[in-house]
Amino acid sequence: MASIPEITDAERWVVQSTLKERYGKLVELQVADAELKLDPSSETLTACPSFYWQERGAGFVISKVAEGRYRSLFFYSVQEQYGTGRAEYDDLAECVAVLLKLQADHEKDRAGVHSGMTGKDLPEGGEPASKFVDF
Repeated sequence: MASIPEITDAERWVVQSTLKERYGKLVELQVADAELKLDPSSETLTACPSFYWQERGAGFVISKVAEGRYRSLFFYSVQEQYGTGRAEYDDLAECVAVLLKLQADHEKDRAGVHSGMTGKDLPEGGEPASKFVDF
């Protein structure tokens, strides 16, 4: 199988801009290689250029699996990893936005925050609802 094209400056800009919009600050964005099984019927692993960052207690990975195709996940530990429910994206901006939205929703669920709750409804020692801003 042909190697995956490297991450471009334009792709980096898309991710960095979306992260800045989401978090209101520059986020340290790293580029690394992730070994992924691109063909479910094969045991072969392929080195895929990937974005990695950490924010708000979660790690995030977006891997380029072909020209214009991306996979994503966020995680809290090896045992606690989450995808978006979609195998691949052909739009990097959509990939980043969906990943951030799902992680924000998951963060609310972990804190026990649900739609319609007010501050008095939060669990003892819970975070203020204003901490959980939708993307």
